[in-house]
Formats: sequence, structure tokens, C-alpha cells
Amino acid sequence: MANEEDDPIIQEIDVFLARSLLEKLYLFQYPIRPASMTYDDVTHLSAKIKPKQQKVELEMAIDTLNPNYCRSKGEQIALNVDGTCTDETSTYSSKLMDKQTFCSSQAASNVSRYAAAVYKKGELHLTPLHGILQLRPSFTYLDKADAKHREREAANEGGDSSQDEAEDDVKQITVRFSRPETEQARQRRVQSYEFLQKRQAEEHWVHLHYYGLKDSRSEHERQYLFSQGHGLAENTELIKSPSEYLMMLMPPSVEEENDKPMAPSNVLSMAQLRTLPLADQIKILMKNVKVMPFANLMSLLGSGTDSTAVLRCIQQVAMLVQGNWVVKSDVLYPKDTSSPHSGVPAEVLCRGRDFVMWKFTQDRWVVRKEVAAVTKLCPEDVKDFLEHMSVARINKGWEFMLPYDEDFVKKHPDIVQRQHMLWMGIQAKLEKVYNLLKEHLTPKKQEAQSAHPLLVSGEQRVNMAKAKVKQNYGQLEKEFQKQKAEMKSSDTSAKMDVSNIRIKEEPVSDEEPMDTSAYEGMNNGIVNGLHAEEDSTDSLNGHLPGGCIDRVAQELKAFVSSTFKKQFVLTLSELKRLFNLHLASLPPGHTLFSGISDKMLQDMVLDTGCKQILVPFPPQTAASPDELKVYALWEAGDTYDQHRQVLLELFSKNYRVRRNVIQNQLSQECGEDLNKQEVDRVLKDCCVSYGGMWYLKGTVQS
Repeated sequence: MANEEDDPIIQEIDVFLARSLLEKLYLFQYPIRPASMTYDDVTHLSAKIKPKQQKVELEMAIDTLNPNYCRSKGEQIALNVDGTCTDETSTYSSKLMDKQTFCSSQAASNVSRYAAAVYKKGELHLTPLHGILQLRPSFTYLDKADAKHREREAANEGGDSSQDEAEDDVKQITVRFSRPETEQARQRRVQSYEFLQKRQAEEHWVHLHYYGLKDSRSEHERQYLFSQGHGLAENTELIKSPSEYLMMLMPPSVEEENDKPMAPSNVLSMAQLRTLPLADQIKILMKNVKVMPFANLMSLLGSGTDSTAVLRCIQQVAMLVQGNWVVKSDVLYPKDTSSPHSGVPAEVLCRGRDFVMWKFTQDRWVVRKEVAAVTKLCPEDVKDFLEHMSVARINKGWEFMLPYDEDFVKKHPDIVQRQHMLWMGIQAKLEKVYNLLKEHLTPKKQEAQSAHPLLVSGEQRVNMAKAKVKQNYGQLEKEFQKQKAEMKSSDTSAKMDVSNIRIKEEPVSDEEPMDTSAYEGMNNGIVNGLHAEEDSTDSLNGHLPGGCIDRVAQELKAFVSSTFKKQFVLTLSELKRLFNLHLASLPPGHTLFSGISDKMLQDMVLDTGCKQILVPFPPQTAASPDELKVYALWEAGDTYDQHRQVLLELFSKNYRVRRNVIQNQLSQECGEDLNKQEVDRVLKDCCVSYGGMWYLKGTVQS
């Protein structure tokens, strides 16, 4: 009740739906003209429209008597366009450029969310817009001037070649018979620019009468913006019974299937993606990303998604290669399509790409020439296959894009076995189609010895050598002490004076002891982004070179800085989710794919000027450890830094606070009375409201 009193209802306004100008009302925008310089007082000479295309052309007069008008330039343009003769086809009959044409383009394809509103006497009248058009000057008169210039040049050249006409009487004619048009050729023709231009030219112009803003006819038409019978019983667009209103909110399933949003193709919109069925979400993600570990796929699908259902759907659109999922060939190359490079049908492309995928199941490296020699496809198609799932290495070949996902293989042996059987079937088909030799089928000796290939860098070798030296040094020290004790006991029994004998003990090095911890495993648990272990800081195949580490740190710092400047407050769980989304939008081979651990991410958050807020969560909270870690941008460089810091200090004492407590604390600490807009701004940056209380972002417990 306290919150409701803080935000009282000031006024109630009745809303009416006007339908008199339905499918007739357009909004015109002039993007290259300032709002202060309207065309209301400019003389409109003509207007025409193509209703189906929603294309409008307006002719407006130019004030040739204005002192800013260059008369000589206007005469020159008219002469270039029309020449010296004047007839009905002339663009400028006055031999002066005295008008200009404006041509429209659609500003939005879907205008169902937009309406024109008129407020009068406490009533708001809405009329749906039929189109939003942007009008810009048209320069077709320049094309006409170019055509006139080419005609004059052709006429001048025609006189020189007249003497050769007698020799050109006999000409060879080649007769060609056109082939029947295939379905693919017809689809390409329908989608071509020339065909679309021809379709647009077929619709005839409808000429219109233009009336000025202050004309009596315009005043009469403007009255149609008001609902013509909002007091009558038959106007029931906004008057619905509870059952009808519920039906509008939740239509039947048949209509629901027809109104499903179209799947995004090149650009992924997570908001649109979440509205689709799980199978479609996975198909779209795999079609765009091409190669993805299972852990990354689960993070993109959102929390609460059943992993069993995801495994069932992923096997329909992808195959398992080195523990990672690679999109199937028939998803990328559907039936009745062809290669954009060579025109090869989809069936041949699928076989060639399956061969590349199968090679990566046998070896981590693939040679492009070998693939081209077996598949007999053009180099561009083979390059496309390899770029989908691998990265080119100079003088080595193409290496599979992601490291071997050992975690997935251990957790899901049944899936791995099923995928192995599928690959055996694909291998049998490839043997028949390509007549594969024994050298193509037998994996290399390195891979026969290990379940998956491991790469050892020079720094890893140094670390292992240091560990071996340390181990040997410890053994030698023990042996030396043992020999020393034996010598002492033997000398005592023989009653020999050995007081003058000294043993010189030299350390291995005068430097400080180095970190010689052995490398515990080659697979560091990277899942195409964040490390699986929090305190793992090694990158793929060992430590990264110094320059690469700097680039990764710069990229990571830029991401963290920009994210916190937009969000201000984030939990570690939400930050990792945003980072995975950021990784999904990056091109293959980006530096951030080298592996970022949780510890590196948290250290970078603190380095960018953020602080961890120790929110005292209740003991019975069900939040995960990542959700309990809350970080906030301490200084953003604006006038609200002090207010946000006071607010964050409040949440270090309680995990939820009332609005009046926040407002009182801000007034006391800042020494001024803040108005409602300023308090709302600070709360919007850092908090969310739920059940009459305010929480930091991401800390509301469902």
C-alpha cells in the first residue's frame, strides 16, 4: 500500500479507435530536412502513388526568385536534361530547373504497432498507420541528361562509319535454342534484381490531388482522425467481454502456429529465438555457429532447459566430432539447392563436407589438397567446408577449431557410442563413393596411441623439465644425507678424528626458488570460452605467448568495461551468460576463444574499477555460488556516482530495501533533497522492484 500511495493515479483518459482512415493513413518523413524547415508553404505541383508498393512521388516547385538560387546553374541543368528543343516530354518547360521530385522508401516493413493519436477534451483517438514513408530528392533527371549525352556522341560517331556500310551487308548469324528452364533457374530469376524491377514497373501510377495544410478539404479530412461514433453501441473494438479479451491474449493453437515469428537467419535475436520450439532453437544456433561444445549450447538456451531434451534434438541436426557438435551437411545445404561457387548440387556438397567431418574424427589435422583430390570439388567449396569447422595453420594444414571435449565424452558414453556407429555407416558410404584407399582409412600412429591428440608447447616442456630437476635434486639430497650419516657412524666406530674434514655443500642455484610445479594435465577443461575450473588460468595447449595474452586481456577488458557501463550491477552468473553470448557473436578464431577462466574474469572486473558488493543473503537462499557474487561499477564518471555508492552501501547491510529508506539515506548523505526523477534514475541503474521492495539486479530469488 505504501508504494501505491507513492505513485497515485493523476488522470484517467478514455481511448478510442478511429477506423475512418484505415489503410489510407501514411506518415511522411523527410530525413534530410530539419524539422524547423517544413514543406507546408512550398507549392506542390503533382502527387502520385503506387498503392501495392506503397511508393509515392511528389513534385514541388523551387523558388527561382530566391537570392540563394543560382540561375545560371539552373539553366545549365535544364539544357543538359532537355536539350535545345522544347516539347511535351521536356522535364523543365521553362528552360530553368524550377522543380524537384521527391521519391519515397519504406522506413518500416511492419507498421502494425504504430498509430496516429489525437488528444481532445480528455479523449485519446488512435488511427492505425498503413505505412511510414521517407521522402528524399530524386535525381532521375541526371540519368536523362546522361542519356542525351550518349545519344549525341553516338550521332557524331555514326557519320564516320557510313562509308563502311557497304562492306557490312553480309553478316554471319548464329542461331541458339534456349533450354527448358529448370526450377532452380526459375527461382534465381524470380529473386534477381531485374525481375523485381520489372514487377515494380508493372504497377501503374495513381495520380492524386494535393491539398495544403490550411485548405478546407484538409480540415474536413482531419476530422476522420476522431472516432466517428464512439458513443454508439456498434463500436466494440475496444469493448470486449472477459472471455473475448482472454481469447485475444491467448488465441487457439491453430492460429498460434500461423503467427509464429520467422526464424532469424544471419543475425541471432535471442528474444525471437526464445519464442521458438527447442528443436528450432538448436537448429538455428547450430546453423549459425557451425561448431559448438555442449556446455556452450546449454548456456545459450537459458537456465531450466532439460539437457536430455537438448541431447535428443541436437542429434537430429549435428554430428559429434572430437567431443564437439558440428552441424550436419544437409542442414547447411538443403535439397534442391546448389553451390554458389560452382553450381554443384546439394547432394554432392553434402558428401564432400561429410568426408571433411569424417577426416576430423580420425585426425586433428586435415590437408586441403588431399580433400580436393578425393572429393573432386572446386577449391572454393573445399575452403568453405574447412572454414566451417577448422582454422588454417601456416605450413601445417587445417586444425580442428575446438579442443577435444573430454568432459562430454566421459559423461555421455551412450551418445558417443551411438555417434560412432553413425560414423561407421557414413564411412562405408564414403568408401563406395570415393573409392577410398587404405591410407585414407587408417589413422596416424600418434592417434592410435591416445584417445585424442594432445599438443605440447615449449613452455610446457620447460615446466616438466623443471619438475624433473626438482625431483632429482630431492633424491640426491636424501642420498647425500644418508651417506653422511653412514660416514659419521663408521668414523665413530673406527675412532678416527674427522673433526678437520669438512664437506662443501653448494646449492643448485643462488637465485630464489622457482615455481616448478609439474603440469598436471594437457586438457585444461576449456569449453570454447570459460574454463570449467575456476582457478585454472592456463590457456589452450599451455600458456599463451606474451603478445597474445595482452590482446586477450585488452579484448576482455573492453567487454567487461562496456558491459558494466550499460548494466552497472551484475552477478557473476549473469556476467558469464553475457560473455557466452558475446563469444557466440564473434568470428571463428577470435582471440577470446583461447580460454577465459572464472578467476581471470573476476580479476578483470576488479581491475576495471568495479567492486564486489557483499550482499547479506538470507540463510535459506537457493542461489548458486555464482549468483551470490555481486559486482557493481563504483565510478562511472557522471554526476550520479555518489548516489549510486550510497545505494550500494545500503545493500551491503540488507539484501532488500524499501524505497523510502533509500530516499532518506540519499538525502542525508548527499545533503540535498532529490526529486523523484533523480531517485528513479539511480534505482533504474542498479536495482529492480519486486513485491514492494527493491533488490540489486540479479539478486531477486524466484
